[in-house]
Amino acid sequence: MRTNNDKNSPNVYRDELDIDNINQNNKLIRSRNTYSRLCNAIDRIKSRQFRLGIIGLGYVGLPLACAATKANFNVVGFDIDQSKVAQLNQGLSPLKHIPDTPITIAVQEGLFEATCDFSVASKLDGFLICVPTPLTAHREPDLSCVERTVATLAPHLRPGQLIVLESTTYPGTTRGLIASIIEKAGLVADNDIWLAYSPEREDPGNSDFETSTIPKVIGGDCKEALMLAQELYGAFVRQIVPVSSTSAAEAVKLTENIFRAVNIALVNELKIVFNRMAIDVWEVIEAARTKPFGYMAFYPGPGLGGHCIPIDPFYLTWKAREFGISTRFIELAGEINTMMPRYVVDQLAEALDRQLSRGINGATVLVLGVAYKKNIDDIRESPSLILIELLKERGAEVIYHDPHVPIILSEHMRTPCRQLHSVDLEPAMLSSVDVALIATDHDAVDYQTIVKHCRLIIDTRNATHGLAGNGTIIKA
Repeated sequence: MRTNNDKNSPNVYRDELDIDNINQNNKLIRSRNTYSRLCNAIDRIKSRQFRLGIIGLGYVGLPLACAATKANFNVVGFDIDQSKVAQLNQGLSPLKHIPDTPITIAVQEGLFEATCDFSVASKLDGFLICVPTPLTAHREPDLSCVERTVATLAPHLRPGQLIVLESTTYPGTTRGLIASIIEKAGLVADNDIWLAYSPEREDPGNSDFETSTIPKVIGGDCKEALMLAQELYGAFVRQIVPVSSTSAAEAVKLTENIFRAVNIALVNELKIVFNRMAIDVWEVIEAARTKPFGYMAFYPGPGLGGHCIPIDPFYLTWKAREFGISTRFIELAGEINTMMPRYVVDQLAEALDRQLSRGINGATVLVLGVAYKKNIDDIRESPSLILIELLKERGAEVIYHDPHVPIILSEHMRTPCRQLHSVDLEPAMLSSVDVALIATDHDAVDYQTIVKHCRLIIDTRNATHGLAGNGTIIKA
């Protein structure tokens, strides 16, 4: 519990501002009003009267909504998908890795409702923006969703509200883009509206962590914004990590994912080198990770997927060009990771020729796993989709199995194609395919059965480690 000696306490802020001695000019009256609104907002958070809007009810926004309602906050969720809104208002989760129960409870207790109508925003006290920030076709930041969201929100804003951006972006977005849109609507950032940035750190499918147990980095556009954002997130997240500015917080998110992208690129390159030397890179990594200091294990794969690691590094490379800086190391890592699907297909074609004496043209390939990571249903930026396209380009007949993704729609692919449906893993089917390509290592798949019935297996995830059967296993 905070005391009056706590530097984050509103009481300390009251002493610093010295309201009783304020001169009655416009600037100081605004300061007094700002202070009064800040104290009121903090009091509303403490009493759980603070009404929170979460914009974007996907992999980031929905877990936040669950965590906030669990802490007895009243949450209004905004989404442009009307079917998702209807599903949520029935207490049902649209995401497989998030159960219905917390949503059902929140709806029944009147703590959560979803809507497409932004006109209710004026009745709320704060907003967490969790909308997509992809790349354009030219690998440049696409902030159109953020711009549209803030532009739609702006006419309904009023003084005293908090806006926090959670979407990944380049340093300077919150202070530049969001503040400028709000100020065009007649409100002044830092005085009428408080702005903050807190990077999302969700890891779908990771049962060891949830929103409330993942430390929350927060940067405010001013000390009042930081204080208010800390108070809000601190009510439902165990550990708060304040930084000096919104730009610093934006840089934290990019740093985290660039670190992962670069290290994954390193082990992907080592995989190629060690494969040529007839050395198992997985064995090397497992031995190296026994070192208790100075080493962190990263693992190779068929390429990068998801909405973060394949995208976020290029937000910094784009912004760096504004300052005349070339991020060669980051861009090289991107090149290595981007070429991995093509490397895997080349390895598959070579294995078909060597093991079965046939070409890839006309071969039947079973792709195992199309989600971008194990045990989830998210196929955004999945390397499996690129693998399927590359295989088809070389004349292969491609089928797939994924227990979490029953259908791949044509719009999910980069090039036009008919939709695909997940096939059942029947022994007769497994025996009939020419090669099985393990692209995502879901726990629900019986890899022993795969090894037993398939003649040739290309394993990009080390899922068949320690398994024996009739098939030939190639690590790629």
